[in-house]
Amino acid sequence: MIRTFALVALTVLVTACTAPTPDDDLRDLGAFSLGHNIVVAPKVQKVPGSRPVEPQEWVDLLTNEVGARFSRYEGEKLYHFGISVEGFFVAPGGVPLILSPKSVLAVKVTVWDDAENKKLNAEPETFTVFETTSGESFLLGSGNSRTREEQMMGLARNAVREIEIWMAEQHAENGWFDREGNATPGSAAIAATPEVGE
Repeated sequence: MIRTFALVALTVLVTACTAPTPDDDLRDLGAFSLGHNIVVAPKVQKVPGSRPVEPQEWVDLLTNEVGARFSRYEGEKLYHFGISVEGFFVAPGGVPLILSPKSVLAVKVTVWDDAENKKLNAEPETFTVFETTSGESFLLGSGNSRTREEQMMGLARNAVREIEIWMAEQHAENGWFDREGNATPGSAAIAATPEVGE
């Protein structure tokens, strides 16, 4: 896994676009309302050469960003996140245009239906995201133009955006967050905690 991350971080080019924020327009997630927001990083792997980041820093950052985005949904049913941080590469400074590696973050996500006390996705969904580039960071490399914290924030917000896009697709195609047949929300899915990232 580390070797794959390193290769991708060194070679991928990312199209410049505006970084997402928690205040962007919401997507259609039907009856979704955020319950437990559990982020863990027990086996996170750092690609050699990355700027140092402690596992708890990823846990705190992703917990905050997931909460900031998904707490805006006010549906009638509770759903819970189990998120495992799998690996990362936060780009150091490099030689512009010659060696400007791209930061990357990988997470696994499970969504739980509280009322049914079951996973919506039988296997965790894996997301591998890259930081959004600007003209400056594209030319100079983000390690030269951004602080470590700015790089981490960009990765976390891009991860949240990809998770949300995936959830909206699942809702549209498979009715994940349909409003019909709801039971009264409780707290049954707290049992999801030991299974995060499985």
